[in-house]
Amino acid sequence: MNMIVKVDGLVKRYDKLVALDHLNLEVREGDIYGLLGPNGSGKTTAINCILSLLKYDKGSIEIFGKPMKPDSYDIKKDIGIIMQNVAVFDELTVYENIEYFCSLYIKDKAEIKRLTQEAIDFVSLNDYIKFYPKKLSGGLLRRLNIACGIAHKPKLIILDEPTVAVDPQSRNKILEGIMKLNEEGATIIYTSHYMEEVEKICSDIAIIDKGRVIAKGTKDELKAMISTGEKISIEIYQAGDETIEHIRSMPNVISIEYDNEILEIKSGRGKNNLVSVLHYLEENNVNIGRVITEQPTLNDVFLEITGKELRD
Repeated sequence: MNMIVKVDGLVKRYDKLVALDHLNLEVREGDIYGLLGPNGSGKTTAINCILSLLKYDKGSIEIFGKPMKPDSYDIKKDIGIIMQNVAVFDELTVYENIEYFCSLYIKDKAEIKRLTQEAIDFVSLNDYIKFYPKKLSGGLLRRLNIACGIAHKPKLIILDEPTVAVDPQSRNKILEGIMKLNEEGATIIYTSHYMEEVEKICSDIAIIDKGRVIAKGTKDELKAMISTGEKISIEIYQAGDETIEHIRSMPNVISIEYDNEILEIKSGRGKNNLVSVLHYLEENNVNIGRVITEQPTLNDVFLEITGKELRD
């Protein structure tokens, strides 16, 4: 498959701070490429460098097989950008905003009109075309932002936290739209702090921290990198210390936590512990409620690889 984005050995410094430390990324044609990382990991810096909005100290960036430079307008016309902060004009209506952004790339007036209407249909904003942005809800505003970024039919679309602070219905609509764009041929780079979103839509994922890629692969490949193999959640009423300590000592148990009458057990890869745990609880007449067992999620991968401490 064609390489749409290739980042090789990218270094970006702010005085003594190294924001990007020999970062390498490869995004293939047709990917929905998830870019994950804690706050301050370098995601936004990497995107700004890829778009040639920010100078970097070392390395190279190619898009569509060509070097990316500030004046690479032949490349930029095929890129759509939807950043976390909504960037539309308050003085223009929904229709006028989409039409304006489309006209930055398309010159034929009939084509602009056609593409503007297609973008409106795509994000389901037909009932709001005469509204001004200040009159839109958060979800509608996000959908307008997306329409402005994709109206010119870009080959590469970069979405930075597009579902922040929107309701579940709007979030689902946005995710469905992203997958449809991909099905229609767009390659997508997607950043988000919502792990379930990335797990749902991304074909390949890179986790970056301290300016470099620390893990990459499909979601299944990433899950295979961590120690957790099974998570068991059991509703237990008044679990005693003896019960908790006995389960903690079972073979292959990595960790155990008891909070709000929920006992959460994490087991390592290989032997599962569900049968032995339930057998012990039954033998000791421990009253239990719901039992849930699941394989590790992308959130488990993220926390184990990047650490659980809070980041500013």
